[in-house]
Amino acid sequence: MTDSFRDASSRNGFSVNPLDRRSEKRGDPSVMADALADVRAGAFLYVDDRIVLDPTTASPAVFDLARAKRLGADLHESVLLGWMPDGAPRFAALLPGEPADELVVTDLRSLALEGEVDDDLYGPVAQGRSLLAWHQRHGFCANCGRATVPSQAGYRRDCAHCQAQHFPRVDPVVIMLSVDGDRCLLGRQPRFKPGSYSCLAGFLEPGETIEDAVRRETYEEAGIRVGRVDYHSSQPWPFPSSLMIGCIGTAESTEIVIDRDELEDCRWFPRDEVLSMLAGQHPDGLFCPPKLAIARSLIGHWAEG
Repeated sequence: MTDSFRDASSRNGFSVNPLDRRSEKRGDPSVMADALADVRAGAFLYVDDRIVLDPTTASPAVFDLARAKRLGADLHESVLLGWMPDGAPRFAALLPGEPADELVVTDLRSLALEGEVDDDLYGPVAQGRSLLAWHQRHGFCANCGRATVPSQAGYRRDCAHCQAQHFPRVDPVVIMLSVDGDRCLLGRQPRFKPGSYSCLAGFLEPGETIEDAVRRETYEEAGIRVGRVDYHSSQPWPFPSSLMIGCIGTAESTEIVIDRDELEDCRWFPRDEVLSMLAGQHPDGLFCPPKLAIARSLIGHWAEG
C-alpha cells in the first residue's frame, strides 16, 4: 500500500502490515535457512495466545533470535512471517512457558488498546498469533490422523503417511450496521461491558454470499429485514483467525424481535445519540466499541457522515 492511497480497512486495528511476505519463495528451504542466519532477524514470541514484551527495549515486541532461543523458542518450528521494509526477517515462535519476571505477557486486545508497540507492528503480531494458533490445533492429519510436520516456512503442514497437505484457514465473519434513515441498529451481548453497544455480527456459512450472510444474521438476531448491502472495510481478527467483513445494510423493516440466545438487548439509536456515545458523553453512560474494532469504524462512518 502506497502513502498516496490508504483504504478504509487501514484504519481498523491489526490491519496495517508492512511485511513483504514473499509467498512465492516459501517452497525453497534455503530461504528459511538464510532468514534464520540473518543478524537483523527478529521474532515475536508468544505463550499460548498471549504475546511476550520486554518493556525495557525500544521495540518491546521484537526479540533477536539468540535471545529467543535462550528463552526456549524452537526456531525450527517457527513461522517466517516476512521481511520488514529494511529487509529484516520477522518470525513468530512459541515459548514453552512463562518467561522471566522482567518480561511482560499480555493478550493482543490489551496490547492494541494500550498502544504498547509501534503502529506498524500490530498487523505482523496478529499474523503471527493466527498462524501459531493454527499450528497448535493442526498437529495431526485430518485425512488419516497421523502426525504432520510444518513446511513452506510455516505456511503448510504435511503428512508423510498419506501425503496430504494442510493450509492455514481464515474464518470469514460478517459484521454489519443496519440503518433506517437517521438511526442505526445496535445490540449488546451479555459478555459486553455494561453500557457497551455494537454492530451485529456472525460467521459466513458455506455457499453463502457476504450480502446474504448480512441479511440472514440481522434477521436471525434482531428480526430486521435488510435489503441493500454495501461493503465498507475488513479487519484481520486474530482470535484465533477471523476476517471481519464490515458492511452497511439498509433496513426494509423496523420491528425488532431479539434472539435472546444471541443478544441481551438490541435497539434503534438516532444519530445524535450515537454521536454522544462515540464522544463518551452519553447521559446514561452508553458507549461504542474502542477504535481498535471495525465496529467503531462502521458506526463512526455512518454517524459522522
